[in-house]
Amino acid sequence: MTDPHLERPRSDRVKRAPRFLLHTLRPLARWVIRRRYDVQVHGAAHVPATGPVIFASNHVGVIDGPLLAIFAPRPAHVLTKVEMFRGFLGRFLWASGQVPLDRFHTDPRAVKTCLKALRDGRVVGIYPEGSRGAGDLERFHRGAAYLALVSGAPVVPVTTLGSREPGGTSGSLPKRGAVVDMVFGEAYRIDAEPWPRTREQVEKASLLLREHMLVQLDRARASTGRELPGPLPPTDVDPDPDTGVTDEGAP
Repeated sequence: MTDPHLERPRSDRVKRAPRFLLHTLRPLARWVIRRRYDVQVHGAAHVPATGPVIFASNHVGVIDGPLLAIFAPRPAHVLTKVEMFRGFLGRFLWASGQVPLDRFHTDPRAVKTCLKALRDGRVVGIYPEGSRGAGDLERFHRGAAYLALVSGAPVVPVTTLGSREPGGTSGSLPKRGAVVDMVFGEAYRIDAEPWPRTREQVEKASLLLREHMLVQLDRARASTGRELPGPLPPTDVDPDPDTGVTDEGAP
């Protein structure tokens, strides 16, 4: 059997993201967070129990990433902006299996770390919008579609509602006792495309994935009776990174 890590882009020389803390701390972390927020998980049955999976989520608040890593039906290695990997917090994020991402440049190491996890049958979390905002998927980068094209992993859309209050800043937290809904939608499957993959192939796959996620977003709003928080205040707009990834430079 061919080693999938030898396929392009190769992932055989990339260090695996740690997962010991990711698995062992989740029950304790859930208990701690639920002392402050009422986190409701919907649609867990849509997440395959085994094999590689990509969680692609909208992004509205600062707690979205931790909630995805902690409350998802399966532990996830979530792509996290590299600016967070500093000091004690950075060491903890790395030890808990989160993946640092340079959002403003193509980041081959982050891509290969995610592919290694997927090729090992793990779960990766990604925010196609690239940064916090309205959560309406108006901005949509190609990273999720690219990972799906390379790995063949199904993409499970995730809609997070309630992690930021209307009018709140990008770093604001919901009030104590707030209900946060995490809705896992129907999986979207993209057939794996052999290397080399063209920009046009990735762009087409990304457009189709976005259409599917918009449908799931509308269903999540209807089923929970909740709305998105709206855009960030004009003085608090997150930079819009260019997080497109390609096969360029794949060894």
